Amino acid sequence: MSASVGAGCERCQCHGSARQPAILYTLLSRELRPGGARRRCPCRRRRTVCLRTPQLTCRAASHVLLKTISFVRNVAAFQLLPREDQLLLLHGCWVPLFLLGLVQEMVTFEVMEAPAPSMLKKILLSGQSKGQEPEGTQPTLAAVQRLQWCLNSFWRLDLSPSEFTYLRGAILFSPDTPGLRAALHIESLQWEAQRALRELQQPEQQARFSHILRLTSSLRSIPAALVTALFFQPVIGDAAMGELLAEMLFEVTGWPRGWPLPR
Repeated sequence: MSASVGAGCERCQCHGSARQPAILYTLLSRELRPGGARRRCPCRRRRTVCLRTPQLTCRAASHVLLKTISFVRNVAAFQLLPREDQLLLLHGCWVPLFLLGLVQEMVTFEVMEAPAPSMLKKILLSGQSKGQEPEGTQPTLAAVQRLQWCLNSFWRLDLSPSEFTYLRGAILFSPDTPGLRAALHIESLQWEAQRALRELQQPEQQARFSHILRLTSSLRSIPAALVTALFFQPVIGDAAMGELLAEMLFEVTGWPRGWPLPR
C-alpha cells in the first residue's frame, strides 16, 4: 500500500479495520507498478461513484445546459460585453448556472459505486495508463452528497420564476472573475440583478434574500471537474468542456452534435 492511500484511510478512520489484500492480488499487483498494490480507500464516502441511470440523467443534464447557454446568449447586457469578458464570465459561472437549472427543472438523480477495474484489466493496461483519468478525479460519494445537499436546499426555498431569472443574472455578472476588462460595469449589472431579487421579497422576508445568497455561494463551491465527470463525461468523453461551452455560446445555434436529444 502506498503512503498516500494509507494517509487518506487514516483520515477516514477506516484504515485500521480494512482487510488485507489477498496474496494473489499482492503478487499480481507487483506487475502493475513498483511499491506494491494500490488499494481503493475502504471508507464508503470516499469511494468513487457513477450515475445509476446515465442515459436518462445525461439527457436531462444536456437539456438543462442547452437552456442555460440559451439564457446567457439572450441577455442583452451580456451580449454588449467584450467577447473576452463573455467567455471569462461563462467559464466562471456555468457550473452554478447549470446547477440552478437542475433545481428549476427538478432534475433528480441517483448514484452507485463505480465498478473497480478487474485485476486482468489492470495487468493488461499496465504501462498504458498515461491517457487514463486518475482515480482521484472521479466523483466520490461525499462530493455527490454535497452537491445533492445544495440542490435540496434550493428546492426547499421554492423559488419563483422571477427569482430564478434575477438570481441567474446575479450569478452571471460576477465582477470577481479574474481578467475582466469591464469589471466595474459588470459589478453594476450584478448589483442591479441583486436589487431586483431583493425587491421581490416581502418586508418580513429579508432574511430569505440573505439565505438565497448564501446558498448561491454553496453552488459556486461545487467543482467544475465534478459536474463534468458526473453529468457530461459519459457523453463527451475526453473532450474539453471549456471548448464546448465556447462553441455553444458563439457558434452553435442548435443541439450540440453527438449529444443526446431531449425527450
